[in-house]
Amino acid sequence: MTEVDRMSEWGGLPTFEFPLLEEELPASLPAADAVAWRISVEDYFEVELGEWAATFARFAEVVDLSRVQALLVGIWPQAAIPDDDKPNTEAIDALVAAADRLPALRALFVGDMMYQDCEISWIINSDVTPLLRAFPRLEEFGVRGGSSLAFPSQRHDALRRLIIETGGLPREVVRGVGESDFPALEELDIWLGDHSYGADTEMSDLEPFLTGSRLPALRRLALRNSEIQDGIAIACASAPVVARLTGLNLSMGTLGDEGAMALLEGQPLTHLAKLDLHYHYIGEPVAERIRQALTPYGVEVDLSEGPEERSREDEDGRRYVAVAE
Repeated sequence: MTEVDRMSEWGGLPTFEFPLLEEELPASLPAADAVAWRISVEDYFEVELGEWAATFARFAEVVDLSRVQALLVGIWPQAAIPDDDKPNTEAIDALVAAADRLPALRALFVGDMMYQDCEISWIINSDVTPLLRAFPRLEEFGVRGGSSLAFPSQRHDALRRLIIETGGLPREVVRGVGESDFPALEELDIWLGDHSYGADTEMSDLEPFLTGSRLPALRRLALRNSEIQDGIAIACASAPVVARLTGLNLSMGTLGDEGAMALLEGQPLTHLAKLDLHYHYIGEPVAERIRQALTPYGVEVDLSEGPEERSREDEDGRRYVAVAE
């Protein structure tokens, strides 16, 4: 499986790890608006509840919150250990409480953990939409981890980029996003995942994204890391939203010749700036046909990590998404 790393940049800024609570502060810190600040605890299991909030309080004492533009929530206590099935909302609560002190915040990511911190499908999330309501000027929002994740339908007038990275995404989250109104959203990136880790999305749940009716500004669409990748590609072959996209991303899933041929035989894709199909199960003859059909028009086609480059089928012929556990 593909490993997920911590963010190296967010909101157009390089990330900077704010010192852990037990560490000494350096003699100087970056300017508040020069980096994307990552606030974290050392380990989700070994620390006490309240340590993330305490680290954030320390951050607020030494960094001018009024100038902070980008934040990443790293590990929080019990991030992977549900307490009687009630997710720990410590980080979300702390940020919501500080919203009036963060007027410049434009980019926020929850769950910035790599596999060594916590496997993506072990991350216990919660309803993240209080953050969208608390920050109406937020332009970029992302979350990693699908377990216990909730996203009831929202309206947010400023959001331009929404990323949901999971190894298994419940269909209720997909439906909530699909029923939301994001008139400024330009980029939507959803990792659907594996059924063994909670993915149960059906094609009908994706219809709002494929019509684009609630997303009038959408230009880059990623529906990826999915076991139903062929079905998604077939739907994209005639989806109304595709005609106005500059980028289409169907990577990291089980896409094979059936879905790829549907893309070739469907509506023109020559207007795209990029078609990302990396990590796929497309045979080389069909992959070459895609290159020949699109690259003469200046379309950047990513067909890396194909079946010849790795072994991703077991003895029963099962295909695997790139990121699951």
